[in-house]
Amino acid sequence: MSDVKAVDDLVVKYNSLKSEIGKIIIGQQEAVNFTLLSIFCGGHSLLIGVPGLAKTLLVNTVSDVLGLKFNRIQFTPDLMPSDILGSEILDQNRQFKFIKGPIFSNIILADEINRTPPKTQAALLEAMQERSVTVSGNHYKLDLPFYVLATQNPIEQEGTYPLPEAQLDRFMFSINLEYPTFKEEVEVVKSTTGSISNKVKSILSGDEIVAIQKLVRRIPVTDNVIEYAVALVGKTRPKSHVAPKIVKNYLDWGAGPRASQNLILAAKAHAVINGKYSPDIEDVKAVAIPILSHRIVKNYKAEAEGISIADIINSLL
Repeated sequence: MSDVKAVDDLVVKYNSLKSEIGKIIIGQQEAVNFTLLSIFCGGHSLLIGVPGLAKTLLVNTVSDVLGLKFNRIQFTPDLMPSDILGSEILDQNRQFKFIKGPIFSNIILADEINRTPPKTQAALLEAMQERSVTVSGNHYKLDLPFYVLATQNPIEQEGTYPLPEAQLDRFMFSINLEYPTFKEEVEVVKSTTGSISNKVKSILSGDEIVAIQKLVRRIPVTDNVIEYAVALVGKTRPKSHVAPKIVKNYLDWGAGPRASQNLILAAKAHAVINGKYSPDIEDVKAVAIPILSHRIVKNYKAEAEGISIADIINSLL
């Protein structure tokens, strides 16, 4: 099948996915879009929002419509790396036998990921980057496709451990879930307090998702779009000679090269779901905020003056 035909087919499937997810998730269009985009790119996402905004339900629903194996890990202060990866036990024949942990699944919901200490957070790092884990010196490959969709609550800071920069950088998107509008909230209450519950049907299989990831990588990109993305990331670095005044004044740290790679990958996927056969600068701009927001660090001056990271990124765009 030609790539042009594959792109046309994907637009139809994407719209089917959106309408299936819409049976359960009311509103949150942006969060749904970016979650699906990260899956088409083969990336991981961090979902940030206050309690009750359907973060967990969104991940659950996405795994259902994609027909993927799903495991939820509730991150707590006493969670150990072996609770995620698995551990070796002695069987009846006095042989060591590896019992797989919940990481061996297609979609991992890392619920409240910032509630567990860095040692346990680090257990996810290898899995997220290499799609494999090492336990007692033995190497185990994870099933593909593999995604970590993590949730984080921004208001309760007591008993939480900030995610290390290296781990944040492994997440392709940082997706903020906003409060629903009045109309959407009325709809949520109606649909969740009655006796009828909606069911979603599976639209894609694991093999089809892997094929979509390969298709996204094959999408051609012109040099000017790549140069725009790299220049945009360069402008977030306060020590760079191209950094504008707002960056030099309000940022401590800028985004690394992984941000440039992710901008182009996500721009390709964004173009494809909109029926385009190659991304343009508008596609890069459309995905810039969720890709850059968790990779740049504000200074105390920005905090004091109430300047948000989104404000800074918007000024660069």
